[in-house]
Amino acid sequence: MDLHALVELEPHGPDTYIGVGHAYPWGGLYGGHIVAQALRAAAHTVDPEFSVHSLRAYFIQRGDNKQTVRYEVDRIRNGRSFVTRRVVARQAVGAILNLEASFQKAEDAPEVSATKFPQHLSQPEELESTTWSDFFDRRWIPTEQVPASDRDGVGRVAAWMRVTTPTGDDPLLHQCALAFISDDLPTDAVFSSSPDARAAADAGTAFSASLDHTIWFHRPLRADQWHLYEMSCNAFVGGRGLSFGYVFAQDGTHVATVAQETLVRWRT
Repeated sequence: MDLHALVELEPHGPDTYIGVGHAYPWGGLYGGHIVAQALRAAAHTVDPEFSVHSLRAYFIQRGDNKQTVRYEVDRIRNGRSFVTRRVVARQAVGAILNLEASFQKAEDAPEVSATKFPQHLSQPEELESTTWSDFFDRRWIPTEQVPASDRDGVGRVAAWMRVTTPTGDDPLLHQCALAFISDDLPTDAVFSSSPDARAAADAGTAFSASLDHTIWFHRPLRADQWHLYEMSCNAFVGGRGLSFGYVFAQDGTHVATVAQETLVRWRT
């Protein structure tokens, strides 16, 4: 399956689209897939001169991969420089995701790159693939290469990732691909932040679910090229772990920032 098919949507009335979910190894629907399709639905109602610069998604309840997903787009605002959209993803049980996205018309302005790219990392060709998806490849960075000394938080994890299917040249599709992939690492950072949670995950006695997910898109990217995704857990309270991290191109360019709150429970 290529990227176009993964986020393909069929019109189903004014500002309404139907998408197809796919089986997820842990059951239900993969959150990153629904975020990617919701972003695509929002973009269908936006003039092409505007590009998405941020999104915030709340996962409401577990989806069913045996049902289609209905995406309802609300045109919150059409401005001269910014456009705002809200998308509700629904199935028979009701709403399963609520997403808001902001799009901006390109502007010339100075650029500042304050987040440092980690040094002395193994390159993806030197690492083994550990992916669970046919859509993207994942190469974990050894723990000793990603010390937490230059980042806030604990439980820092990192991996090289890239799309393994045909992608084309549409910038939005590459942003949808990043949205898909970016839901993979945050939970690992939460588990790594707590020895008890890590032990429960390794023993198969832990439960986790994404609660909300935020992406800020800083620069253009090619999702079919290797990018470094890294996440750290900044807080773990009440069963909710907050992860914050960055996405870098292989040359060190900071292309996106990601935050996610994840629910983690385990039997003691």
